Amino acid sequence: MKLTIVGCTGSMSGPESAASSYLIQADDGSRTWSLLLDLGPGAFGSLMRLMDPGDLDAIAISHLHADHMSDMISCHVYRRWHPDGALGPVPVYAPAGAVDRVRGVGGDSLDECYQTDFEFRHLSQGAVFEVGPMRVTAHAVLHPVEAYALRIEGPSANGGTAVITYSGDTDSCEGLARAAGGADLLLSEAAFVEGRDEIRGIHMTGKRAGKIASKAGVGQLVLTHIQPWTDPELPLARARAHFDGPVALAAAVATFEV
Repeated sequence: MKLTIVGCTGSMSGPESAASSYLIQADDGSRTWSLLLDLGPGAFGSLMRLMDPGDLDAIAISHLHADHMSDMISCHVYRRWHPDGALGPVPVYAPAGAVDRVRGVGGDSLDECYQTDFEFRHLSQGAVFEVGPMRVTAHAVLHPVEAYALRIEGPSANGGTAVITYSGDTDSCEGLARAAGGADLLLSEAAFVEGRDEIRGIHMTGKRAGKIASKAGVGQLVLTHIQPWTDPELPLARARAHFDGPVALAAAVATFEV
């Protein structure tokens, strides 16, 4: 499987990147399947530089905060008004209320809006779905709204099965530890900084991401969702102090293969 960072800035788009969005791709021997995780502000334009968005096989939204889903409106416009004709619905796996949330952001009131472009499917604790050769399991995590970490199992670059876990937005919790258990790659948010952001139950820090990665026995840790006002070297150093494996910072268009 290949992970491509479409956007990684925390809580908003930033000067170096769009907000949260991550492309997971895997080949089943006949074609490449594409799963998009989240679609925050500015991410759809960035996605267009990487692939034809009409070729997406599925979208998964970890939670319904705007910095993770507001560019669903751009996706809607692309699919509805494409010059070759409407592209039809793409499966969207998201928490309850997603269609109303997307409709509210877009400002449309008609019931049929967006449902011709998206086929909404409800995420819940333990929900499993497949996208080609990839099997995705949702794990409830700790955030002020319903939120899920996503564990993606698929073909390894070296044969066999590989695992990528995406934390979504969460504080340290058992749900994230279970989702990350034995993963080849943990893509973990690290939006908060120790000594500055003391409120709990919202976001990870570099330290907590490192501890989860160590506890879960992951192969490598990639830190994401770092706000533009934060020096990324801070969470990076603190993650490395608590995790002995390789740690990297997410950056727009960076790729990781497992």
